[in-house]
Amino acid sequence: MLDFFTIFSKGGLVLWCFQGGPAAAATAPVNALIRSVLLQERGGNNSFTHEALTLKYKLDNQFELVFVVGFQKILTLTYVDKLIDDVHKEFRDKYRNEFQQKGTLGLLNGTFDFKDDFMRLLRDAEESSKVRAPTVMKTFEQSLKSQKTVKCMIETRGEKPKEKVKNKKNKGSKKEGAEAGTAPGKASAGDKQPSGDREELTKDEILQKNREEFFRRHMKAGEKSSKSPKPEAQKEKGKKPRVWDLENSNAKVLDYSNSATNGSTEACPVEEFDPDAALGDRNREPGRLYDLEYESDEEPEEEKVVQNPSKPSVKKGGLGGMFGMLKGLVGSKSLTREDMDPVLEKMKDHLIAKNVAAEIAVQLCESVAKKLEGKVMGTFTTVTSTVKQALQEALVQILQPQRRVDVLRDVMDAQRHRRPYVVTFCGVNGVGKSTNLAKISFWLIENGFSVLIAACDTFRAGAVEQLRTHTRRLNALHPPESHGGRTMVQLYEKGYGKDAAGIAMEAIAYARNQGFDVVLVDTAGRMQDNAPLMTALAKLIAVNAPDLVLFVGEALVGNEAVDQLVKFNKALADHSMAQTPRLIDGIVLTKFDTIDDKVGAAISMTYITSKPIVFVGTGQTYCDLRSLNAKAVVAALMKA
Repeated sequence: MLDFFTIFSKGGLVLWCFQGGPAAAATAPVNALIRSVLLQERGGNNSFTHEALTLKYKLDNQFELVFVVGFQKILTLTYVDKLIDDVHKEFRDKYRNEFQQKGTLGLLNGTFDFKDDFMRLLRDAEESSKVRAPTVMKTFEQSLKSQKTVKCMIETRGEKPKEKVKNKKNKGSKKEGAEAGTAPGKASAGDKQPSGDREELTKDEILQKNREEFFRRHMKAGEKSSKSPKPEAQKEKGKKPRVWDLENSNAKVLDYSNSATNGSTEACPVEEFDPDAALGDRNREPGRLYDLEYESDEEPEEEKVVQNPSKPSVKKGGLGGMFGMLKGLVGSKSLTREDMDPVLEKMKDHLIAKNVAAEIAVQLCESVAKKLEGKVMGTFTTVTSTVKQALQEALVQILQPQRRVDVLRDVMDAQRHRRPYVVTFCGVNGVGKSTNLAKISFWLIENGFSVLIAACDTFRAGAVEQLRTHTRRLNALHPPESHGGRTMVQLYEKGYGKDAAGIAMEAIAYARNQGFDVVLVDTAGRMQDNAPLMTALAKLIAVNAPDLVLFVGEALVGNEAVDQLVKFNKALADHSMAQTPRLIDGIVLTKFDTIDDKVGAAISMTYITSKPIVFVGTGQTYCDLRSLNAKAVVAALMKA
């Protein structure tokens, strides 16, 4: 049933392996587990899926060991968790002395004969998980119904069951009054019973009195309201027409026409454009993408373990002061889950307050707990500092994913193949796709690459005009005269209401013919739940096969970031006709200057997709574009 079971050290030494299938069946799945989970600090869940296999693993932090079991994904093996726990305990107990005495040399030179023990544990686990016999149905004598007598099940006509009478006491008086009014026959039938229905008769009398008092009270209120005089203004009904005062209007304020133009649209005054305001910092190095910076106002907290070691405190007297100073220290013992739970709970709340998605915060804390559980700590190391340091390392590792996107290198590689480098921008409405597209255009132009902007947002009113304005401004900042007569940026547009995929295809062909280096495709904003628009986006990506698909997301979102990215990737996979669908390659994080230290969206987006944050938007000018600095983001995230 099992494909393999392997035990290896965190240094990469395979100590023992059981093969239930082909000899090389464990190599690729275990390598994928190490690459995608263990090295990326994603150990919140103890299972991992690789192609047709499901892998479950357990970490031993004291001896730096990893236990991994693999089996077919279509199987439901209930004994796997018990097996991996039993093997972990048995292997530790059997070779504990060898690990403690010889250390790393013990792993290199040691022989681990564990096959017989493993087969015994496997048989025990399989026996314990066998399907239990179905429970036998109760006989009639064992049921509650057999305890009832025949007399209690007989109902006399016109007599109400006792259970219903008791339940009526808890109902509202209105409902009871209605029942009494609609069923006078039942009440009269109860009058004939001398003793059995005494309680029901008194109840009806009480209801009748309450009903009379209610009507009497409302009649008095009606008489008082009839005596109050009605205002005469209420007699006039209908809406009065509004009269507009046109005599005092200032026509000059409302007149935006220019008499000098004589009706000519060409002579309309062009908007004033300030290059200094568009560029921002003039002292920057042209073409350089600066790292994101974060300066903390608070100094790092130094945990005070011992105060004034040369002058021991004598106020508390004896050993009490010494134990008071050492309170909270771990003291060379292995960490347990009970030690870490209070600290992890605070860390989880802190991450959620910093805009990390709640689900991601739970998984991060779970991963840190599994990484530290059983690890032996130093004498003067607190649990809080240990957990905090492990969480910081995990966050830095998450923000540095497996694949790094180097746009300039990829553009130069496309140049050597004499084809344009195509980038597609996608995302929800209003996140800043067009604005950050213009910033990236400016950065590429400053690095000497010509850019063609494809206006594929044919839905939103003003989208083409917005890109036209950006193109005009970028050409004003980098005129053709400064680049040997070569136009560095151009807009390819076909108006509104057209097929976006067709426009993108024509723009790529035009860029290839005209010798443009980069094509930036702007798409319409769409919500992740809009199936028709997501299908159109998947079609655009599948037909044009861009080199880079960037998801543009706000730094303001929390849990919504997870939902957006998961559904965008799922929609691209579902609506793509290709065998290997094209998904999101990177992330552009916008509006980063508006969130102060609530930078949790960066963690949520990177964790859920395992894709890098390529660009960070930090302002309104063309120069407000940064690359992600993982340490700066983590410093802001861990700030109290």
